[in-house]
Amino acid sequence: MAKADQLVADIEQKIRTGQLGPGDRLAPVREFAVEHGLAPNTAAAVYKALSSRGLVQGEGRRGTFVANKPAVRVHIDEPIPNNLVNLAHGNPDPTLLPDLTTALASVPSEPLLYGREQIVPELADLFRSDFAIDEIDASELAVVAGALDGIERVLAAHLRPGDSVGIEDPGYSSVTELVTAMGFRPMPITIDGQGPDPDSLREAIDRGISAIVITPRAQNPIGASISEQRAQALRAVFAEHPHVLVIEDDHAGPVSGAPHQSTIPVDGPNWAVVRSVAKSLGPDLRVSALVGDSTTMGRVRGRQAVGTGWVSHILQHTVVAMLTARHHRSLIDLAVKTYDSRRLAFIGRLSDNGIKVEATSGLNVWIPVADEAAVVAGMERRGFAIRSGVRYRLSTPPGVRVTIASTEEQILVQVADALIEILQPTSHRRNV
Repeated sequence: MAKADQLVADIEQKIRTGQLGPGDRLAPVREFAVEHGLAPNTAAAVYKALSSRGLVQGEGRRGTFVANKPAVRVHIDEPIPNNLVNLAHGNPDPTLLPDLTTALASVPSEPLLYGREQIVPELADLFRSDFAIDEIDASELAVVAGALDGIERVLAAHLRPGDSVGIEDPGYSSVTELVTAMGFRPMPITIDGQGPDPDSLREAIDRGISAIVITPRAQNPIGASISEQRAQALRAVFAEHPHVLVIEDDHAGPVSGAPHQSTIPVDGPNWAVVRSVAKSLGPDLRVSALVGDSTTMGRVRGRQAVGTGWVSHILQHTVVAMLTARHHRSLIDLAVKTYDSRRLAFIGRLSDNGIKVEATSGLNVWIPVADEAAVVAGMERRGFAIRSGVRYRLSTPPGVRVTIASTEEQILVQVADALIEILQPTSHRRNV
């Protein structure tokens, strides 16, 4: 093994074992070269190899740092103690998911052999009809193994390691981790309750982003949904910069509680929309619909054909059965009504006490705070588990995330009261 390759492996091992942690600064390239007896260009190649694998990221004159979530380390959340009400998990309410028993019983029993179509025709028709409601072109369609699988395939179809990708800030941590793991550079885009800020988007484009991942509704963690006015403004920006790849991650789909306002310009050359059933039918159904421009979809389907081949037809037929079940629509409506009611009860209590949040859709609410760790600890002492916002943000101020999906309204009011007590203590209340 060449010395440079050995050094890459050594640094990777240190990251894997925790000897180097997220945010640790590596030696400047020239110092690294002297220390290891390398030519400067060879030392730079070592750092470039580490960056392309998502292990480190360069920050200009500040130096090179171990990535926040390097790909060689898998983050596993600590289990939530049974004595705490779990508002940290991010899952849909299991009581609002359909029963799998009947759907599984309807799956065809004959073996599926090689040489068949990638997509079950009935599922393709259902997905195309669903996209047509939102006036999204679904003439080019693929079925992928979840929203993140679709995002990864689209990014891989267009970008090269070292390219920059616009990321909502705060945004879904798995998207940021995926972008970093693929060797791309995440660049924060400021977001509010109506979606990405157009001025922040323009600034990121000026700084050289090649792509952006946008959540049109049920944004995680803040619960934003893109308004019609904001969508129009974003489409105008993208129309001015058609080279930017636009990926819409519609992960919550029909249970988001808000319409899908598309940010993609008419006849845009580089775009994709991925729509998941994870929140409406269940996270274990790794089935999502992916549509996009013909070039993007041709690359995605071609790469899928020589890789995994297809998403299991057992899963696809199960989704068809669930989407066509007699009570499917009524269960979706119940889920939307329930999530909306719980969210409104929670944020209404906060708002009545002067704590303003911007959640308008989805399963989560983001509350700005001054000290994330202190608030999380204070909530645990009061019997509630919430999630620190550090994993969701790149440059945005601190906050905490509360999942409202599975908790009854009366308990959510108690959660809000606990937060109010921590964030706005009075002389007769306990401080954190």
